[in-house]
Amino acid sequence: MGRSYSGSKWTAAVALAFCATLMVMLPEVSSKRFIVGGSMGWTSNVNYTLWAGNQTFYFGDWLFFVYDRNQNDIIEVNKTNYETCNAEHPVHNYTTGAGRDVVELNVTHDRYFISSKGSCYGGMKLHVHLSPLPPPPRASPAKSHSSRFTVLRSQFVIPAVFAIGAVWDSLILRV
Repeated sequence: MGRSYSGSKWTAAVALAFCATLMVMLPEVSSKRFIVGGSMGWTSNVNYTLWAGNQTFYFGDWLFFVYDRNQNDIIEVNKTNYETCNAEHPVHNYTTGAGRDVVELNVTHDRYFISSKGSCYGGMKLHVHLSPLPPPPRASPAKSHSSRFTVLRSQFVIPAVFAIGAVWDSLILRV
């Protein structure tokens, strides 16, 4: 006697299979959050040129500024104002007053940040150079000794995983 799936069990099994397939196909995408100045944070007596030189910044990354809100602020300026520590015409003021501010690197040009409270002259300024995104990794050509495993994997392992998932799903949904 054959067993038929009810509509909800069948829908759940198809949805599970679709989600699993989608997760396998999605490329890995991630952005990174940088604490500006590392453990020292956004403060005087930190060489931000050296710190930034040891980082690679990409579009979509985040800068996390941690600082004493009574002594410093975060002002984005153009290159000329960065070089002269001039905060009179800022591009943006990211200071919220909490001493914990986040800046998304969501434009493709270099960014320049200073503290307008006098610390810029002591080196409290940050130039962020955005690197182009690296190309996605290329698939390596299949080698003859690995072709058996590839065939085995594609013909048996992946369908078996989906079959086990469907059976598991049907057992859980059974009332």
